[in-house]
Amino acid sequence: MLKALLRIFASLPLPVIHGLGVMFGYLYFLFFRRRLRRTRRNLRWVRNSLSHRDYRRLMHASIRETGKGMLETFAIWFKPEASVLKLVRKCKGWEHVEAAHAKGKGIIFLTPHLGCYEITAIYYASHYPISVLFKPPRNPELGKLVEEGRQRTHITLAPTNMSGIRTLLKTLKKGEAVGILPDQVPEENEGEWASFFGRQAYTMTLVGKLAESTGATVLLAFGERLPLGRGYVIHIEPLDPEGKLAAAPTPQDVNDGIERLVRQCPQQYLWSYGRFKRP
Repeated sequence: MLKALLRIFASLPLPVIHGLGVMFGYLYFLFFRRRLRRTRRNLRWVRNSLSHRDYRRLMHASIRETGKGMLETFAIWFKPEASVLKLVRKCKGWEHVEAAHAKGKGIIFLTPHLGCYEITAIYYASHYPISVLFKPPRNPELGKLVEEGRQRTHITLAPTNMSGIRTLLKTLKKGEAVGILPDQVPEENEGEWASFFGRQAYTMTLVGKLAESTGATVLLAFGERLPLGRGYVIHIEPLDPEGKLAAAPTPQDVNDGIERLVRQCPQQYLWSYGRFKRP
């Protein structure tokens, strides 16, 4: 029954889904006050030189974009793949993908909680296979729903355990791509503290270990949400655009790259996520 309703919802035009998402965002934060307080607190940490007025604007924009992101996720999971791909209006930086493929060492895509992070893997998978690391929900029924929504042609899901890590290593050694949410807080002893917008955040060491073991190219990617439900622009850029990193990326290098992306679309970052929590 739920899947049938989600498929009906997914058939709605994206402008309608995003319009509903704006209303849903305000309702969500009205009932989940803890998430609202976290959003406010996180934005205060990163506001820097913003005036109070600009901070308020960013706060409300974040609420609206969070609501859009929640509803569009279900739509993207249950829309036909061809319909999802039509929503991608442009991909900036695809030349970095082709350059990485020419090296034959695999690609590590770092896709933070920014914009529509579901659509980047789907777009890439329409060209080449990719394995995506994901943390299964605690609720088994919800986990099945997530897997069904995310697992598409040429997308392999790798859980956040040793089995999943082995899948990522095998994938990279074949010269293929993996996708990781780099701002997901890792388990204890699987990360290091590193600065993120001037505040310490526990950050995974996995990216550096995978890159060092395989020689894979590390790329940043996110799906920018266009206004009025017009679709998405996918941005792809190197983690190290100036080629200054002499070794595998450190957690600080990863955070610096994420921060660079977030500054492009700060209102579309998921500020309600517990990025600064302890493992």
